[in-house]
Amino acid sequence: MHNGHDPERARRALWILDAGAERAEWVRAAMAAKAAGLQFDDFEQWSATAGNYAGKADCAAVWRSIKEDGGIQAGTLFSMAKAAGWQEHNGPQHRPHQTRQKPAQAPQRPEQGKRPPFDVESAWKAGEPATEAHPYIIKKEGNPAGLRVYRGPERIAGQALDGALMVPAYDMAGKLQTVQFIPSEGKKLNAPGRPVAGAFVVGRITPPGEGPSIAVCEGIGQAWSCNAAAGMPAVVAFGAGRMEQVARAFQARYPAARLVLIADAGKEDHCARIARDIECTWVEMPADSPQNFDANDMHQRDGLDALAELLRNPKAPPQRFRLMTADELAALPPVRWRVRGVLPQEGIAAIYGPPGSGKSFLALDVLAAIATGRPWFGYRVQSAPVLYIALEGEAGIAQRVQAHQTRHGGAERMRFLAAPLDVRKPTDRADIVRAAKAAGLAGGVLCIDTLAASAPGMDENTSADMGEVIAGLKALQTELGGLVLAVHHSGKDQTRGMRGHSSLLGALDAVIEVSRNDDRREWRTAKSKDGADGDAHPFRLDVVELGTDSDGEPLTSCAIEPTERPAEGIRRAALPGGGNQRLAYDAIAAALKDVRAYGKASAPPGRPCIELEAAVTAAAAALPCEQKRRRERAQQAVTGLVGRGNLKHQEGWLWLP
Repeated sequence: MHNGHDPERARRALWILDAGAERAEWVRAAMAAKAAGLQFDDFEQWSATAGNYAGKADCAAVWRSIKEDGGIQAGTLFSMAKAAGWQEHNGPQHRPHQTRQKPAQAPQRPEQGKRPPFDVESAWKAGEPATEAHPYIIKKEGNPAGLRVYRGPERIAGQALDGALMVPAYDMAGKLQTVQFIPSEGKKLNAPGRPVAGAFVVGRITPPGEGPSIAVCEGIGQAWSCNAAAGMPAVVAFGAGRMEQVARAFQARYPAARLVLIADAGKEDHCARIARDIECTWVEMPADSPQNFDANDMHQRDGLDALAELLRNPKAPPQRFRLMTADELAALPPVRWRVRGVLPQEGIAAIYGPPGSGKSFLALDVLAAIATGRPWFGYRVQSAPVLYIALEGEAGIAQRVQAHQTRHGGAERMRFLAAPLDVRKPTDRADIVRAAKAAGLAGGVLCIDTLAASAPGMDENTSADMGEVIAGLKALQTELGGLVLAVHHSGKDQTRGMRGHSSLLGALDAVIEVSRNDDRREWRTAKSKDGADGDAHPFRLDVVELGTDSDGEPLTSCAIEPTERPAEGIRRAALPGGGNQRLAYDAIAAALKDVRAYGKASAPPGRPCIELEAAVTAAAAALPCEQKRRRERAQQAVTGLVGRGNLKHQEGWLWLP
């Protein structure tokens, strides 16, 4: 006895009830069972017999939520059982008189807490083959293939099973797990004492699952209709709560199959979630369908053709990767340019060069052109708002801007910031984004001058530190849109491009290289996706007088002024300077005669090219100095030759101009 209640009597009463009843009735039975002294295992085992069984976790959550002193008491359980047709012996329980003589063998008592097992296999074998005359098959316009009709005295939840249609559930090995009974009148009933497991397939799945899609449905009626409408095999999962488990099993068994979950009205989100998790598709009933309207209802209301059309257009979760045809690829919009062929409208770019090359002046010049929409070195420009962040030479930025405006006029859509920041810090980035958006600068160009100053203390040569900086730049671009442009330094060996780890170049969408040879300065596109070919654009820094300072001294700055290109056919480069440069030049020119690489990087088609390392090795072998110093001197000579224009260099390749 438990709190004055007989658990065995309570179990008998509980097992009379239909575990597949409406949820409110099911919860009410749970409250009454707990009040009658039953344990969670009793409740869960009974619940598992339902076609809508949602799992042990669902049962546990309900059981934990029931208070011991709730309003529903044990009497409710017995009242519910009697209403379902339960009858029990009300007379006294007669007990044999006790004697001192022990019986030869004590009678065996049924296992506590469990109903005598329902012999599913025997019931299935004894059933007669179903025919098209069965009332449920007629009602659903189904077919009897693979089904039987039960004949016998068994009852479930007070309902007689004689004449019920039997739908078998098999595991993936083809072994019978349980049976669902569908009486001519009343609800579907699952074999008591047997957890719902397995599935039933309407139609035939062609090994190894190629060809038609496989529909996964809640019940036999939906499966009949999907199979009839589209010719696809349809799997009966025996309830919405089992669709994911069944779909995963069939996906593992037939990995090449295309699964389609068939959602009853009201179960759309449930099926969409499963489809996302296991990467399959699903269909939904028409938007105006009433609650629980299913594929069989649509079949009978709108016809098989309408259902077939619905099944031909399943929904699919968004895919991370979309595979395109050649025509789709060709139809993609071209790159959108901020400076035609040089800087894109969206992405990350850099302007770099050695100290004194004029890279910051050039950055200011292109930004002002973008802010006003005026052409830049002959390239068309799409105007956009600009934010220039000056982190080096803050004191001189005002003079540079004044000089530029004196020469070229003002730029209304340009804003400036001269304050320290760290692009690696989320708080600094958030403050920049907030200020830029408030000023209406989102989607334009954000320039950071210089990259090194925007990440104080970083080791530019390590992938970890440079990776943090790149991530910061990408985060700014994602938040603001448009283009993020960084001003950066070249390395000590200018032939190797930008300073720092090589991951920076790979992360950039466009790169402008600035070089200087004495008073001759020029810029070229070192990297631009589908952009310009790397031609050099010479310019000079013109001194602009701005007045006098507080001491009466002249106050000046500079502004960019493009210069004319030398006439075609006139060699722009000076002759190699110094003995080492001459020897290195001759050695590299000789090595170029034997190469088999042509037109590399931005070299003209057919122009012989040599890798930088091979060129340095050839030059080192020609220099008359100590062996240990040859490579260093060769690198210096090659750098000088590139700077003077005697050799062209890009992306690790050298060629004669």
